[in-house]
Amino acid sequence: MNNRSDSENARLDDAARAGWLYYVAGNTQDEIARKLGVSRQSAQRLVSLAVSAKLVKVRLDHPIAKCMELAQRLKEEHGLHFCEIVPTDPDAPLSINGVAQVAAAELEKHLKSKTPKIIALGTGRALRACVDELQPMDCPQHRIVSLLGNMMSDGAATPYNVVVRMADRVNARHYPMPLPAFARTVEEKQLLQKQEAVHNILELSRHADVTFVGIGHMGDTAPIVIDGFINHDEMRALEKAGAVGEITSWAFNAKGEVLEGLTNDRVASAKLRVAPEKPVIAIAIGETKAPAIKAALTGKLVSALITDEVTAELLLK
Repeated sequence: MNNRSDSENARLDDAARAGWLYYVAGNTQDEIARKLGVSRQSAQRLVSLAVSAKLVKVRLDHPIAKCMELAQRLKEEHGLHFCEIVPTDPDAPLSINGVAQVAAAELEKHLKSKTPKIIALGTGRALRACVDELQPMDCPQHRIVSLLGNMMSDGAATPYNVVVRMADRVNARHYPMPLPAFARTVEEKQLLQKQEAVHNILELSRHADVTFVGIGHMGDTAPIVIDGFINHDEMRALEKAGAVGEITSWAFNAKGEVLEGLTNDRVASAKLRVAPEKPVIAIAIGETKAPAIKAALTGKLVSALITDEVTAELLLK
């Protein structure tokens, strides 16, 4: 039973926020004081309290009340396997440091398993940041498989493919997808996927024990446009058809239904699959992505979510 008074709990909440701003977001004590509306001396004491109360280890370890409440509401509303919400830095609302650390901690739980696992990965900035937060480990018992092609249409490596990067960090067998993210035609896609190596990778991804993906939004600022996977005309056609987001390049509508035709006919990625006992964990934040995240949750395209408190509030409105 928790015998702390409300004021003590509130002070620990403030200490946890100060600890997060200092140790995770890299704020100075002057910046923390301004963001929390306290004096510099109070900010210094809160950071010290975060350490003395053992709220700060390598990562922040404190159930900040608001974040916990948001996580519980999202979990109940969408029947999620789990949901983790991190504080949003007011001055850097799009910072992915916090979600990357939480996602890395979740990924490490699976990597520490002595039982061999197949871990499937999407791509994107959030997943790359997550992998960069991983501790060096020795995990030869596991297999890491890519869900989508690791090449651009001209043969260049995709900028945010993370399978090789992660395998180097944790010494695990890895299976990058030796394909472009999009084939030029449906016939080319069918030929590419019939290759024995590609077929084996697709089978591995189908049996993945856990999957980590990012969620992309639609529009001219979407990653699949900016990174050169599809052009502006193709994006406009997707939006006209009702697309609001994409996961591993599969476009879906506001109901979380994967669209028929258009660029989805040429996606060389593994198909989206969610099984109750094999979580698909999405890592995504931001107002721009909120409609896509909401749709993915509605359509059960993912079964777990790691995001920040501002995004969580938007999802619950």
